[in-house]
Amino acid sequence: MYAPTAVVLCVISIFTILPQQQTEGGTEPLMNKSYDVLFDTIRNTKIPVREQLYLRAFLQKAQKEKNFEEIVNGYKNYLHHSDEGLRHTYADSMIYAARKSRDSSLIGAAYLTKGFVYYGEKDHTMALDHYILAYDYLKHSEDAYQKYKVQYMIGHIKYYLGYYEDAIRLFKGCINYFKENHTRGYLNSLHSLGLCYNRMGNYGLSSEVNAMGLAEADRLKNHSMDIYFKHSEGINHYFRENYKLAIETLEVVVPTIADKGDFGNVSVGYFYIGRSYWALREPDRAISFFKKVDDIFNERDYLRPDLREGYELLMGHYENLGNQELQLYYIKQLLKADKVLGSTYRYLSGKIHKEYTHRELLQKESEIEALLADNKTSDARWGMATGALVLVAMVMAYRRYRDKRKFSNLMREINEGKPRPAKELDFKPDDLDINPGVVQDILKQLEKFEMGKDFLKEDLNLVKLAASFNANNKYLSRIINHYKGKGVVEYLNDLKVDYVIYLFTKQKIYRSYNYQSLAKEAGFSSVQRFVKAFKHRTGRSPAYFCKVLDEQETYPDRDSNTLSRA
Repeated sequence: MYAPTAVVLCVISIFTILPQQQTEGGTEPLMNKSYDVLFDTIRNTKIPVREQLYLRAFLQKAQKEKNFEEIVNGYKNYLHHSDEGLRHTYADSMIYAARKSRDSSLIGAAYLTKGFVYYGEKDHTMALDHYILAYDYLKHSEDAYQKYKVQYMIGHIKYYLGYYEDAIRLFKGCINYFKENHTRGYLNSLHSLGLCYNRMGNYGLSSEVNAMGLAEADRLKNHSMDIYFKHSEGINHYFRENYKLAIETLEVVVPTIADKGDFGNVSVGYFYIGRSYWALREPDRAISFFKKVDDIFNERDYLRPDLREGYELLMGHYENLGNQELQLYYIKQLLKADKVLGSTYRYLSGKIHKEYTHRELLQKESEIEALLADNKTSDARWGMATGALVLVAMVMAYRRYRDKRKFSNLMREINEGKPRPAKELDFKPDDLDINPGVVQDILKQLEKFEMGKDFLKEDLNLVKLAASFNANNKYLSRIINHYKGKGVVEYLNDLKVDYVIYLFTKQKIYRSYNYQSLAKEAGFSSVQRFVKAFKHRTGRSPAYFCKVLDEQETYPDRDSNTLSRA
């Protein structure tokens, strides 16, 4: 059951007040006009500024008069003339205003509009929930038009979920009512009835309904649904194997439907154009339309059960061409499609003919991924073997030289007999654009911090260090980076690692400690961080470091700095 939270109600109530704060200027005189005049201007004007002015005047007039029915209509006007992202907001404002009126018909109509918004997004579950709510409010109402409007929308949800018999019953009831009371509702209901017959495989009856719809459109002089009757008939042509006629019909109407933003029917049209080309043995043309269906699926997450077959055809097409990359892509898309269809079309998911089961698709996916990986490895070995060997040799030689030099320098500093403080670089305070007095104070505190081994505290970071120095975080970070030549984390880790190295050299017992004990001794929060920091600082593991020190003491004349055997 839909129940707006206090936060949502607060937002909506604020939103309802906003237009009242803009009554200055052009809207005040317009509020003397009737609602019909304001509405007709909103509907017919082509000038955006004028449209917005009249939209605001309509809503402000209704709010000033505390006319809840017209307040709801005011938000409905905004909804129909807004971007997609704002439609839920206006629909929620309609519901809020309607509930304040305590008018069941008005509340039901507002929930119905909210259902329309979800339906336009192809969120059929949420749409149905709101249609049922609308029906609960309207069932005791004397407003027959609203009742049949809800019945029509519930019929559409039944159609999309595959309950065609239920949908047909609902649409026939709508046709009987709307024929005498609402032209557009009558034509819409006829079109929907034809769709149901199509999905049930009764293409002859579907075509009869489409022909009747076009004839009634001529009689009633309302051609708003003509493109949809023709769209439905194009699909009937495909199922009757009139493939060329299906293509001709659909290629004419699909661009017009696209202009209306109806991506669902555009996707269906693209699929049956592609399917017709496939039947005519023109796979290249067919593929281009199947890919357009895929584009809409990626962008809108929309796919009807019958469109699933396009992915199977794409998979097979690229398998025959030996294009494993695209074959794999469409396998993944088909798996995604089955997930979406399984959650949205539960009733139909077990009735869809599937060339491949879910397990078979997963197996194919794994096999192709393994093949692609093997192919890439083989290609790399075949094409780059010699170059790779030369490159590896050069890299190894460089690394040995670099590690030997780094390790030699490290051992030389260790032999001086004291832990290495972080060395200051030769920079001037003026380079930092920080008060020189502040710079010098922080440098003195850093020196004290290093000599006092305060860096051994666990979980030490920039914030804690700055707090202990009573210093600004950013200043401290910039000073460490500037004078120590490294970031704060690296600076702290290097101090900790240097302390462990000092223990290795001066107290042999520490060489027998396990990594966990050494990490705790140096103030590292985990063994992984300790080992990573040690390797970053020295280029070698703690165990290797201890091994070299042991060899130095056992064989003092051996060149312990030679790393080639490592």
